Amino acid sequence: MKIRITPLNVVSALFLVLAVYVWIYGAATVGMKVRELGTAIGWIFLFFAFAVSFLDVMLRNFFPETKKIWIVELSFITLTAIIFLLVR
Repeated sequence: MKIRITPLNVVSALFLVLAVYVWIYGAATVGMKVRELGTAIGWIFLFFAFAVSFLDVMLRNFFPETKKIWIVELSFITLTAIIFLLVR
């Protein structure tokens, strides 16, 4: 099996790192005022990592070429960021 690095792989790794960071140091380090929500936020980041990795596997089945995967996944990340900023 050929291993391919894609943007959603990087994002899921980032979510995993954030989940571990929040579990170790607590939610106060990321700007939250309530310290008890650290575990819940860690679980949410872990869920996001799982959802993003599942989406990556689905997109790999639809687009077998690496160049097309990069274009589609970068477009998805950009669209998600724009929607986040508009809602915020």
